[in-house]
Amino acid sequence: MGAGFAARCLAADFLFPEGGAPAQAVLDGKSPEVLVLEGDGASGLIKIDAVRAVRRAVYDTALSAAGRVVLVYGAEKLNAASANALLKVIEEPPEHVLFIFTATSEAAVLATIRSRCSIYTLSPLSATECAAALEKMGAKPQQARRLAEVFGGRFGEAKACLQDEKNADLLARAERLAVACEKKDTYAALCLLAQEEKDRAQAKALLRLFRYVCAAALAGGHAISPACAARCAGYAGEAMRLLEANANPKLVLTQLGARMTVSEK
Repeated sequence: MGAGFAARCLAADFLFPEGGAPAQAVLDGKSPEVLVLEGDGASGLIKIDAVRAVRRAVYDTALSAAGRVVLVYGAEKLNAASANALLKVIEEPPEHVLFIFTATSEAAVLATIRSRCSIYTLSPLSATECAAALEKMGAKPQQARRLAEVFGGRFGEAKACLQDEKNADLLARAERLAVACEKKDTYAALCLLAQEEKDRAQAKALLRLFRYVCAAALAGGHAISPACAARCAGYAGEAMRLLEANANPKLVLTQLGARMTVSEK
């Protein structure tokens, strides 16, 4: 399903090895024994105040388990200050407290945190395995293959688009945007991007899916050319960083649409 689900599986097994309802609550993200740290605000950074709050809470007596878990989603979002604040409790943790970090890559995590962790690398399913799993959930064969190819075997992402109409619609728009870029149709690209100019989170979600479409094209799994995909994925990445830095969404998306569809000389 993904790193977050794998982390919750580890937490459930640590806290409630006998299973049952308490373990299921951990998997569902609803257990009081699991303290969560994750990014906040436009930057998505894990702030030092949140770290300090968890650091205080971690010494509280466990409610119903043999210990507690601190789950840090997106450890690459720890800046130097928040990482140093967390490091103090990691170096001398209370008894029976497990820290679990998820990250986009090992290299993205600050060395001071990484050096104190055991590393477990997760990889996507093969496209064939992913498509077969999606078919078991009700996807038609062609739909299952398309989702498996677009997401490169990342089952959680594919499942979200299969089961959620909003995600499916956003993916369809991302694919239409890719076609507009291939055709150098500036008007069509700007129209698609303009739908998200008042919603920063939705704009970032669209661009994230668009980059998946571009990645699939680079792997030979989509109609647009690899050259167009490589160029546009880079521009989309720059736009996402600007949106995370609180730049004006309308200006960012308008510039992006123009850059992605301009004829290169």
